[in-house]
Amino acid sequence: MGLKQAILEIPFVKNWKRNQEKKKFQGSEKYWDDRYQRGDNSGTGSYDHLAEYKADVINDFVAKNNIKTVMEFGCGDGNQLKIAKYPQYIGLDVSPTAVKLCYNIFKADKTKSFYVYNSMAFVDNARLFKADLTMSLDVLYHLVEREIFENYLLHLFAAADKYVIIYASDYNQAEEPVHQHENRRSFTDFVEKNIKGWKLKEIIKNKYPVSTYKEKGSLSDFYIYEKTA
Repeated sequence: MGLKQAILEIPFVKNWKRNQEKKKFQGSEKYWDDRYQRGDNSGTGSYDHLAEYKADVINDFVAKNNIKTVMEFGCGDGNQLKIAKYPQYIGLDVSPTAVKLCYNIFKADKTKSFYVYNSMAFVDNARLFKADLTMSLDVLYHLVEREIFENYLLHLFAAADKYVIIYASDYNQAEEPVHQHENRRSFTDFVEKNIKGWKLKEIIKNKYPVSTYKEKGSLSDFYIYEKTA
């Protein structure tokens, strides 16, 4: 642990930082749009070795399972998408700024479409938004509001025709988070209780766990669901 991290772990400093972030935090959607407007990116999970790892797993899955259409709930700044290999892709994000960033990067690519997504104002009874595979990559623990978290999962599964891939942590955190834009919950519990017609097909443990790689690692693993009904 470096000196900066050690200081941040001191209880007084930790509580002060938590209180400061509480004062500034105005909801997950605003947090992410403000972040992209400032010129910040989607985070370390969408860059370098972690992005390459995610791409390796998903590209292999898409190829082996003859996936034709992919929809991602939370496309972010588009950096992860640069190394993806999908025949057709739809990216959704709560941030209009992120959607515009993706459009600017991929505007010459006619296989990709992007839309602004609001889980509190998204009603797709006609299933206009659907794909063989829907994905959520490093998103769930950023949905700090429970209603947004639950709506998001319902929409994620409702849009999938065959498979759902979730890359996230899966546990209920024991204490209030230091970062107000994070709140870790067990999504598998919610899926099992509230979303029928799906089975958890496979769990792929992270190649770069925090326990080994520290700041360069990730708390997320792959959870692959398959439609049964």
